Amino acid sequence: MSHPGKHATELDSVTDRFRDSLSCEAVTRDANKPDFRELDLGSPVSPLRTAHHAIGAAGNGGPAASSSSSSSGSFSGRTNPVCRRSDSGHTNSNGNNNHSGELSGSSENSPTATGGGNTRILRPGQTRSDSIYSGQNGGSSSSSSSAVNSPPLNVLPTGNICPSGRIVKTGMAANRSSRSDVLGSGMGNYGHGSIIRGGGKSGGSTPDSPGIPTVRSSTGIGGEGNVAKRGAPQGSDPEELKRAGNEHYKRGHFTEALGFYDRAIALSPASAAYRSNRAAALTGLGRVGEAVRECEEAVRLDPNYGRAHHRLACLFLRLGQVENARKHLCYPGMHPDPNEMHKLQLVEKHIAKCGDVRRIRDWESVLREVDAAIAAGADSSPQLFMCRAEALLKLHQIDDAESISIHIPKSEPLTSSSSQAKFFGMLSEAYLYFVRAQIEMALGRFENAVKAAEKSSQIDSRNAEIAVLVNNVRMVARARVRGNDLFKSERFTEACSAYGDGLRLDPSNSVLYCNRAACWFKLGQWERSIEDSNHALKIQPNYTKALLRRAASNTKLERWEEAVKDYEVLRKELPNNNEVAEALFHAQVALKKSRGEEVYNLKFGGEVEEVSGLEQFRAAITLPGVSVVHFEIASNSQCKQISPFVDTLCGRYPSINFLKVDIQESPAVATAENVRIVPTFKIYKNGSRVKEIVCPSRDMLEHSVRHYSF
Repeated sequence: MSHPGKHATELDSVTDRFRDSLSCEAVTRDANKPDFRELDLGSPVSPLRTAHHAIGAAGNGGPAASSSSSSSGSFSGRTNPVCRRSDSGHTNSNGNNNHSGELSGSSENSPTATGGGNTRILRPGQTRSDSIYSGQNGGSSSSSSSAVNSPPLNVLPTGNICPSGRIVKTGMAANRSSRSDVLGSGMGNYGHGSIIRGGGKSGGSTPDSPGIPTVRSSTGIGGEGNVAKRGAPQGSDPEELKRAGNEHYKRGHFTEALGFYDRAIALSPASAAYRSNRAAALTGLGRVGEAVRECEEAVRLDPNYGRAHHRLACLFLRLGQVENARKHLCYPGMHPDPNEMHKLQLVEKHIAKCGDVRRIRDWESVLREVDAAIAAGADSSPQLFMCRAEALLKLHQIDDAESISIHIPKSEPLTSSSSQAKFFGMLSEAYLYFVRAQIEMALGRFENAVKAAEKSSQIDSRNAEIAVLVNNVRMVARARVRGNDLFKSERFTEACSAYGDGLRLDPSNSVLYCNRAACWFKLGQWERSIEDSNHALKIQPNYTKALLRRAASNTKLERWEEAVKDYEVLRKELPNNNEVAEALFHAQVALKKSRGEEVYNLKFGGEVEEVSGLEQFRAAITLPGVSVVHFEIASNSQCKQISPFVDTLCGRYPSINFLKVDIQESPAVATAENVRIVPTFKIYKNGSRVKEIVCPSRDMLEHSVRHYSF
């Protein structure tokens, strides 16, 4: 078992709590076409619908694992048969695993020895000797700027010392080839200031030994700070790559750290420490699912690796998988962190309470318990976010439910342990599709609902709650298809019955209520149409088609005030729909007549009328109702900018007459109205001027026009 606390080069364990503020991004929303297709304001297949927005999300890709085998010129690529490097950070000859350099709470310090102005990082059991860097170079390490050939095989240069402290004499190499005392990595050119790596007591490095390699620098042997300054380490030593990754990790450069860990793993794929460090970088990037897979691989490589178990427990806790988290936090032989145990118990309590109140359909309490579980530490659990969406759906907040469901933390391919985790009695992945099916059904996307429900059943075929949902969704979808076919065949009474069959299975389906309201409208039963429209709007308050059904039914019943209110809301929701604008105009005229107000021959629509003479101008403004006159000069830039907006207002407020006068072409009108600045707008009511606006903004102009419209 490893002991990361002893001379380790790991980052602070606080960082292993995975920077809770980070989160993943979102999933692509399936913008399935809603229920209806025909252009008929009274039909259940009308195209009036709430706009859908497809939101894309893209996953993150980790940097490719790569390495460079080039060194600073002194490397010849040959191996000294006398010196075999002990695997620092890997499995040694005794089968011990050394996880030195793993990210932990200690800084990357290690025992050092100085001599001749240089600092040498020593392994446990190594003997300091100033003669290593003395001699030809005057006590300083060579910069190795030019290529130097390796010495002949079986010959070691004078001045190099084995980690045991003994001088290797000429002729002894063959006899020492089987011994465990190691001079270096077997890849360097010893002498002329080259660096000695590795080494240790007989038997190789222990699981506690730091295993920190020295690093080349222009002035000698660099410490940990030189890695970040220099960039990518020279050579192909995975320990150097790991150290560089650690430096970037400590500075919050998780993408760069991930790249170095990838390269280290490519060189040494059996290192549990490198896998665990990679998991830390992935967590920093918010890629929690990938981090879980890396930690599980680290535990597979070394089942007794305590730090990987702890890191994996924290990741599972963030995912809301309490049992998996407990298994690794309380791994045999480990002492659980009291703080982490407290967090686990708190998350477990809130998730359990959430399940209890969900069973009794207390959705307000479900929302409270979900928020408490997320705040306690399960901040990356897709299931908890989907539970919140389910509660909002049941509270008839459909838009909010859908928004949450498409922005939940990205669900990555699950590991075997994650795929077996349970949530509310069903497999955790199945629950995601279970809620998605309900949301799709509520929004009238019946085909998508069937697919999601069936996917949930494929994942967890034994769950009774999922089986009930699959059956209901299929039957409701069939009822809707049958009702639509009957409506198209103008068999409206039978269509009402078909939609009613669906509502008995799904009494909160606003789409089926709205479709049945269209049937009642066609049958002339406007009171019942209004009743079903009200049911649909209670479930989905911004449902434009249900609002249209109700407005049309109120028009038939000559309830003009209610009709005008609904059409005004529709006008804002659908500003470019000419049919809604015309219906609003006629309802406004009818409302004024019902109140006994004088109404003259008003016509709907039309374009801005151009006036060229004084007599024509006076005749136009004396017409009954309200007239808005735009005084302009065709070549004026401000007039050019606002003129298209006047055309828009003409269509938006059909009860008002819009006129325009070019004061250069009609100077008599400009003189009579005393207009010298353009653009100027004047509003007349029954021939009398009621307002004048000079160079207005668009908002100001529309506010004034709206005030004088019906």
